[in-house]
Amino acid sequence: MTTVRDAAFEVLRQFGMTRLFANPGSTEVALLADLPDDFQFVLGLHEGSVVGMASGHALATGSPALVLLHTTAGFGNAVGAIATARTNKAPLVILVGQQDRRHLASDPFLAGHLEGLAGSYPVSLRQPARPADVPAAIARAVHEAALQRGPAIVVVPMSDWSEPADETIALPAPTRLCVASGMGEQLAAELTAFVDTALRPAVVVGPGADSAEAWSGLTALAERLDCPVWQEAHGSQSGFPQDSPRFRGHLPPTRGALRETLAAHDLVLVVGGPAFRQGTWEPGPFVDADTTVVVITSDPEEATYSAADLAVLGDVAGVVADLAGRVAPRAATAPPAPRRPVPMPEGDTLRAEHVYAALAERLPEDATVFEESPSTRRLMLDLIPTRRPFGFVTVAQGGLGFALPASIGVRMARPDRPVVALLGDGASLYNVQGLWSAQHYRVGTLFVVLSNGGYAVMDRLAAAHGGKPPWPHFDEVSVSTIASGFGCATSRVATREQLVEELDRVLPTLRDRTEPLLLEVAVEATA
Repeated sequence: MTTVRDAAFEVLRQFGMTRLFANPGSTEVALLADLPDDFQFVLGLHEGSVVGMASGHALATGSPALVLLHTTAGFGNAVGAIATARTNKAPLVILVGQQDRRHLASDPFLAGHLEGLAGSYPVSLRQPARPADVPAAIARAVHEAALQRGPAIVVVPMSDWSEPADETIALPAPTRLCVASGMGEQLAAELTAFVDTALRPAVVVGPGADSAEAWSGLTALAERLDCPVWQEAHGSQSGFPQDSPRFRGHLPPTRGALRETLAAHDLVLVVGGPAFRQGTWEPGPFVDADTTVVVITSDPEEATYSAADLAVLGDVAGVVADLAGRVAPRAATAPPAPRRPVPMPEGDTLRAEHVYAALAERLPEDATVFEESPSTRRLMLDLIPTRRPFGFVTVAQGGLGFALPASIGVRMARPDRPVVALLGDGASLYNVQGLWSAQHYRVGTLFVVLSNGGYAVMDRLAAAHGGKPPWPHFDEVSVSTIASGFGCATSRVATREQLVEELDRVLPTLRDRTEPLLLEVAVEATA
């Protein structure tokens, strides 16, 4: 007899999803005991680390990653990371264990009230009506996660795995699903007209443009239009080579400053992101009334909530390449001015600027850099340019705890690529358990922790509100000591000389590392 478990494993094999990220419980044992040899089980010590690692893996491969969570407790612990995965557009298939189907009506111990537990963050949540429907539900979840770029949930009662599968009934889900790309002639002509009639166009890029094909098309388009390119304020990935003379930096995170930055342009072409995603509320429009905004995105939600005159939903790289070949070339004006470097602070005190500048001089061009240091993020963006596709990743949703485990998942998926996570000490504590998984599975990520003994960004916000923060500093916390407890190699530096010496020792071997390393750097809090 072919069981539901057998059929589910076969579905997962068809999609190449044989790496399973999990923190298991009793409702998942029936699936996991005697796991087939071609499946790899990756243990995380907290569900935030589990979903974070899987998110990084999914972003690095571009394909859904597989997660297993334990009923209400595990699913509930993971909700923050699931929200982050949705906003970072990380495709995940999340299997959630449930009590035995045969006595669910009695609300037994460990029965989960799971629907709605993660709110609207999952792109779908399926609870199959019968055991034999589980393999199809998993297949549909793979497609939903890939199409909608987010976490798709399948709830599976523990008794379902041993039930018989429907061997004679075709799986009610496609084996392969494709979305047509490219523009029709009428839409292409309309989009081209928007661009050709603009006198002073500008391009804004978002994470949806972070691919080699999109970078190539955008570079050609910016050259053809003789126009500047900005990165959106809260982009979770980079959409353009930031060492290009066309790149002007990251847009400001407030509406007034955004309007001022884009005021000189009568057309803003937003590629791979919404118009516009910001944090702090300010009244007024995003751009001046005489500025036309056009959005090109593959995300239906981004298209529907963008304040744009035209939104084009389709394959971003394909639409941009098509547009670059259609628009009229413009004569080059003055050569683009180089970006102004961030001045280094005076004195001997070690600051975040020194760390980022030292890294920028030494990082390989193809390194993937994760950022989760809110108080110094803008400094990092100014000092470490992204030079290759998938060279930068940060949390899109805003909650902390993503970068540490996600950087592990990326390195597992792309062992050929150097991976560095830049973390604040406060941020690193949210999913520090991920270091155990990095050590156990020999994942060579470099974790650089900027340690200032507190929540510097929160201190700054409290000061801006004219109030005294009620939270204490935590100078006595040693992240490197905690990391050592998980078996991770560590080093701690407190001077510029030590920093340079340590980076010169570590970074040349970064590509070939097979063990994680946490470098804790004592820095002065940024005002």
